[in-house]
Amino acid sequence: MFVGRERELQDWEARWQGSQAELVVLYGRRRVGKSALARRFSEGRPSVYFTGVPVRDADNRHAFAAALGAEGVTFDTWEAAWDRLLERANGQRLLVVLDEFPALAGSHPGLTGLLQRWWDARGAASRLFVVLSGSSLGFIEREVLSHRSPLFGRRTASLKLAPLAPWEIAPFVPGHDPLDRLATHGLFGGVPAYLERVLAAGGWRPFLLREAFSPGGYLFEEVPFLLNTELREPATYLSLLSALASGATRQTEVADRAHLDVHAAGRYLATLIELGLVARETPFFDPSPEKSRKGLYRVADPFVRFWCAHVLPARSLIQAGLGERHLQERVLPQLPTLLGPAFESDCREFVARRWHETHDAYALRVGRQWHKERDGSVTELDLVAELSDGSRLVAECKATRKPVGPDVLLTLKERALSLPPNDAGPTRLAVFTMAGLTAAAKDVATREGIEAVAGAAVYEG
Repeated sequence: MFVGRERELQDWEARWQGSQAELVVLYGRRRVGKSALARRFSEGRPSVYFTGVPVRDADNRHAFAAALGAEGVTFDTWEAAWDRLLERANGQRLLVVLDEFPALAGSHPGLTGLLQRWWDARGAASRLFVVLSGSSLGFIEREVLSHRSPLFGRRTASLKLAPLAPWEIAPFVPGHDPLDRLATHGLFGGVPAYLERVLAAGGWRPFLLREAFSPGGYLFEEVPFLLNTELREPATYLSLLSALASGATRQTEVADRAHLDVHAAGRYLATLIELGLVARETPFFDPSPEKSRKGLYRVADPFVRFWCAHVLPARSLIQAGLGERHLQERVLPQLPTLLGPAFESDCREFVARRWHETHDAYALRVGRQWHKERDGSVTELDLVAELSDGSRLVAECKATRKPVGPDVLLTLKERALSLPPNDAGPTRLAVFTMAGLTAAAKDVATREGIEAVAGAAVYEG
């Protein structure tokens, strides 16, 4: 199943219609759908699709000849192989996908330099549409996109493919229950490779049992696998992720739980942020977020967060055959605690990308706010957004199965009053809820002008 990616395909289509050579860099974490996107775009177009593997360079050149349909041909150099592409194109558009480019380059040190020289001499004057694709984010950013790379300045476009948005996963979730969509996205994020298996398993519950809480499951060793393919010290990074998943949020606390020096922990966390596995958040109204000491860290990838919190500590139990019992008795009862923050995050993404669809203004900046009051208590707000018309949106996000009562709305109003004044416009209040409002809460919402947003809308296309 191919879902979403309309904007990416439209951009590539516009480029395809042009007359200039294209050198597009496509990258992103494993299983996010890069190959599926490239193959989808190749449908109905003259194309050559080649996947590099970590073998001898001569073996990759031989396989490339086969991908070109040049059986029996031996390319002594990559330049000769790429020259054959020009012959194949014959002055016309030809899509060339070099998938797993980091593996290809790994079998031939200096390949990026060879490609740069060939591109400058011949490729840039052609009508080739070349896609360099890879999952090794560090390699792509260092060896392809960096100013130190021989290919720097040659790319015509780059796309870091993100997981599917919350509202794009519906086709993978059996049934129409928005709570199942919340649970699916809250557990597995928008990674298509996971979502396809959720659908095949009949839902997130049987998939979780079979693939994460069984020793031979597809996801049982998924996080160590992801770290091993990207990082040199996977054990250290796993310790940091485990510390974050267990509730540590500040750098000093994370370092202490991972048994690392604070400054070393900061460097490791910066790498995890670059990979999209960790996020650092500061209060919405912090005047200097980059330098702020109020920054909090969290695991950004939903499944990595869940795996580190619930699968890693139970691996011995799972291997002993107690995975199903542990899931039913210890993990599922904790699910509401896990899905609450997931829903808040999904609502912030919804406001950032879709608020303008039903309102006159669009979001310029979205985040969350926390600050200490004079009495030492901490005030927290799930969602604060600066809107394009000068107004401010302040919202609470509730994923409970029970309708929200009036106390939540009155607390929201009170907390909004503690925020810095908005000189540019009014402050608008809203509550996102998966189960709606009670009758009393509806009366309060009408009286106070608080907008109720159905949580189901966050998961509908």
